Amino acid sequence: MNIHQLLDWSTPVADDTDIGMERLLKVGRHEIVGCRVDGSRFPLEATVVETKSGQNCFYTGTFRDISERKQAQADLFRANQEITKLNQRLKAENLRLSAELDVTRRLQQMLLPKETELNQIADLEISGFMEPATEVGGDYYDILPYRDRVQISIGDVTGHGLESGVLSLMVQTAVRTLLESNQTDPKQFLDILNRTIYQNVQRMNSDKNLTLALLDYQKGILNLSGQHEEIIVVRTGGHIERIDTIDLGFPIGLDADIADFVAHLQVQLNPGDTVVLYTDGIPEAENAQGIQYGIERLCQILSQNWQQSAAEIRQAVIDNLRQHIQEQQLYDDIILLVIKQRKNFEV
Repeated sequence: MNIHQLLDWSTPVADDTDIGMERLLKVGRHEIVGCRVDGSRFPLEATVVETKSGQNCFYTGTFRDISERKQAQADLFRANQEITKLNQRLKAENLRLSAELDVTRRLQQMLLPKETELNQIADLEISGFMEPATEVGGDYYDILPYRDRVQISIGDVTGHGLESGVLSLMVQTAVRTLLESNQTDPKQFLDILNRTIYQNVQRMNSDKNLTLALLDYQKGILNLSGQHEEIIVVRTGGHIERIDTIDLGFPIGLDADIADFVAHLQVQLNPGDTVVLYTDGIPEAENAQGIQYGIERLCQILSQNWQQSAAEIRQAVIDNLRQHIQEQQLYDDIILLVIKQRKNFEV
């Protein structure tokens, strides 16, 4: 059969406009269109090899049906188009979320205690440090002087991101509102706070909650309530006391009623004594070998630097923490709060 009857020269598969036999022989391999017996067209890969015999030569042609390959290429092209569109949508969504996270982060930073406020507290030296693992962290702390009292709070919201950041802002606002309402009973304080946060979490259809410790300071006495990490008290001379808060409260926003779980504890502070609060990002920070920083290492640094100012103690801990983790990434937010009873304190 004449080869022209098997091939369709008028409908090239490739970009070339016309594939003639002379071009096919010259190129050696090309994509062309074949004709089936029923007249349907399909893509072919043609390979032509010239063989010489003396003065004569002849050609051997191999024709391969590449319909499946072309279909796969077409499917891949469509998939790439879908991926491109999806990437464009994701990029737009990421830009939107980034803007939202930036606003929330800025609000969090704006609500942190200012150094000028802390310097006005006569009885206490206070120095705080906060570093989120992401743009918006779930850790929270605040220092609120009110009349002759100082309300100190520290918390850790589950997770990171926008929801966690918003929840920490809710807690800060609720704590300040209760303080301004002159709510002093720790059980009622945490119960009202929890019911407020719980209802908001339910409305958000969120599973977020937080551990929260409240420290009410007045004339050398700390009233502790709420469940969070251990509270470390460094006495004059470097002696360490660790206070477990597990029985002083219940996670905020996890249950509608936590009143039965709330308790409080009093701690007497003497001149030169230091109270250290932190979130779990500090003891759980790992180095390249996967070794955590740990509470014992934290207590050791605190004991060695007890005679320093609150700011110097804070810096000693942060420097030692960074020395431990080196270039490792922080996977959790960290907060360190150092509160020191002034040596010239008088009841």
